[in-house]
Amino acid sequence: MELTRRDAAAALAALGASGGVALGARFAADRGREGDEELGADGTADEPSTGDETVRETLTAVASVVYPSDVTGVDEFVEGFLAGRLDGSAHATGLREAVAELNHLANSWHGAPVVDLDPADRDRLLREVGADEADEDPDGTTAERVRYYVVNELLLALYASPTGGELVGIENPQGHPGGAESYRRGPR
Repeated sequence: MELTRRDAAAALAALGASGGVALGARFAADRGREGDEELGADGTADEPSTGDETVRETLTAVASVVYPSDVTGVDEFVEGFLAGRLDGSAHATGLREAVAELNHLANSWHGAPVVDLDPADRDRLLREVGADEADEDPDGTTAERVRYYVVNELLLALYASPTGGELVGIENPQGHPGGAESYRRGPR
């Protein structure tokens, strides 16, 4: 099953985000940047960056672990979805902070940021953090924040999209039209 930018825009629309406009504007603006690492006083990066590109790369890497293996087009989909989510909101700030924490733990425990780990190590990292069993809480422990901002954000994006919804038998996820005809006909 292939995810597309259209699925990302549809998922954003289902969440009430201004999907199409945000998607195009953020994508164009972010492509114009040279890099997003924050440099320390000596001109080198102190910690892994929490810039938008790092968030996109990290969530794309995590998606390869949490999404079903038959889903394709993940890079484009995650990038498109995050284009509408990485704004100036408190949620976007929490997302950036959770990604920074996850990358810090990946560096401490595995010697590399999340994107440089192989899928098995990414899966192990999420389990070591406790994100597989934690309740989601945007103000909770590291495990709860990673569950809320990283794992659940990715799952929300997937299952709020028409393609992701079809994957689990939800032909018309909330926010997507289908009308009475789709209910009379039943699932495909």
